[in-house]
Amino acid sequence: MAHTDQQTMRRVLRREIAGTIALLADEHDFSVMRRYRSFVFDDHTAYLRQVESLLKSRAARGGHTTLALFDPEDYAAFCAETGLDPEASASRARFTARLAATAPTVPYDGRPLTALLPDLVDESVRRAAQDYATILLTRLGPCATCGEDIGRAAFTRASDLVARILDSAPPGDRHLVCSVSAPAETLVAVLHAERGTEGTPEVDEAEALELTCVVALGLATRIPGGLVMRVSSPGTPDRVHGWRLRGGDLVPLSAAEVFDAYCTDAESGDLISPEPDVDYCAPPDLGRRDTPPEHRH
Repeated sequence: MAHTDQQTMRRVLRREIAGTIALLADEHDFSVMRRYRSFVFDDHTAYLRQVESLLKSRAARGGHTTLALFDPEDYAAFCAETGLDPEASASRARFTARLAATAPTVPYDGRPLTALLPDLVDESVRRAAQDYATILLTRLGPCATCGEDIGRAAFTRASDLVARILDSAPPGDRHLVCSVSAPAETLVAVLHAERGTEGTPEVDEAEALELTCVVALGLATRIPGGLVMRVSSPGTPDRVHGWRLRGGDLVPLSAAEVFDAYCTDAESGDLISPEPDVDYCAPPDLGRRDTPPEHRH
């Protein structure tokens, strides 16, 4: 009887143990891992099918599982840094445990992997953009004129600007996109702010942080960039507003400039048809300026 009780308690405990699976999402990463003899899979499709079967099995037993992306290059570097044998399955488990604590993850919610993988990739791209922007901001150092930390000051200004954009927007769901042409790559950040029950926007804090970091990078470095806001409300046309990042500031675009930006093919420069039920508008007034133009870092 005591033995049965112990088995029952262990089953209960197993249901309360959360797990993480680090996934090889694409064929290239999968082929790189095949260089390890202990990695027994030889077909990426079959591998994904087995992962999905495992996820369903854990969910059926009441287990909670999150997914992370397994990067073979990061794994090799991890093993080199820690002195672990990359051939050992225990080393892959150790690497996965670190990913669970430090890397972007998405919870398994019963959807097929084909639906979950885009969310996981998007989350990883967002985190990478934020990390890269943060690194560049911290490298800027102090202002030669006033000694203030340039990156921190830019982040404070960006936070204020994003808040004022959301507060001054017309009623509705707000969709903000900021892109900045950073030295190594173009960084893109997205923020969805749904209309709350009290009329105030409900903001995802992680998205807000990422967008603020990218805006701050554009303000601090004065590299080319722009920010677009689309406001959607039932029964009315969507409204599109835009700003250009120039000279360490957000410069509002006129309605004609917003129209041109939306209705011009970025690669060919050809005109494209405007979307139906969309108004291209000058942005709302953001009010006060928090930093004098003569002393912007």
